[in-house]
Amino acid sequence: MNVTLEGETVVALKPVFGYLHRNHEKLAEGMSYLGSMPYTDRLDYICPLTNNWAYALAVEKLAGIEVPERAEYLRVILAELTRIQNHAAFLGFVLGDMGAWGTALMYAFRERERILDFFEELTGARMMVNFMRFGGCRWDTPAGWLEEVRKFVKGVPNFLDEMEKLLVENEILLARLVGVAPLSGKRAIEGGLSGPPLRASGVDYDIRKVDAYGIYSRFRFRIPRGEYGDCYDRFMIRIHEARESVEILKQALDEIPEGPVLNPKIKQRGFRPPPGEVYARLEAPKGELGFHIISDGTDRPYRYRVRPPSLINLTLLEEMCIGAKIADVMVILGSIDIVLGEVDR
Repeated sequence: MNVTLEGETVVALKPVFGYLHRNHEKLAEGMSYLGSMPYTDRLDYICPLTNNWAYALAVEKLAGIEVPERAEYLRVILAELTRIQNHAAFLGFVLGDMGAWGTALMYAFRERERILDFFEELTGARMMVNFMRFGGCRWDTPAGWLEEVRKFVKGVPNFLDEMEKLLVENEILLARLVGVAPLSGKRAIEGGLSGPPLRASGVDYDIRKVDAYGIYSRFRFRIPRGEYGDCYDRFMIRIHEARESVEILKQALDEIPEGPVLNPKIKQRGFRPPPGEVYARLEAPKGELGFHIISDGTDRPYRYRVRPPSLINLTLLEEMCIGAKIADVMVILGSIDIVLGEVDR
């Protein structure tokens, strides 16, 4: 960020992109549809499974592919585990942005590591999972995996209680977050924000409810919202959303049926969807993640574009920082929760 100051007060700020650009979108136009799946892992590399799912949704919508029931449930389980570990990491990183290195981040990463253990046992990798396929998932869960996840989910509220007790009434945290960079719901909408930053500004909008993609319409969960849209609301919204993810997980784990996890009619290699144009999206942990694909009927996309929440949620960063102190800038940026892998793609 190039920041202009008067003393310690920010008067202008310009994000500078391009330092992590990896040509994701153009690479995808030169390879098979399936060949792009592992590259989606590297967008928001904290949340590869929701990246996989968003891309799979777009291709499935383009080609009219049906997904087996068990795979739909497994996708929801993986997405909500992803949301919990993303938000846990966020809590630790925001404290780090304030200079509180150590304890909070280690508490957060303790839970994140447990979830990554589940991902590794299921997919073979902790972060670069390459697990979703058009019409489902690569393979089914190993024996006992769902039961171990169920045990873990029961303990997540205890972790969230612990973090709240440690953090949310801490006088230093309150001084650094309350009233800092407030953003109205109107401005958040005008700026194209989505996900937790949008809901922290009081806007009742969650793509899991709006689009009801997959099987989200079957689950009962609330959409937490903030009141002031400041850094404190953006901090607390992640804790509340993680609690709702626990509720979704309990329902999905209780209801998941037996059956196949991949549509056997779909040929993954050499896949050729019909000509057409599609946009599909989902509620990733950081906001709306969408894929726009144009097919010309060949085995590779004619056009492939990603709508990443980390990039779009930076739209109002300058506005949020003007008038703030230089010490607040990293906290404001941290409250948005970005990953540069999907900013530059």
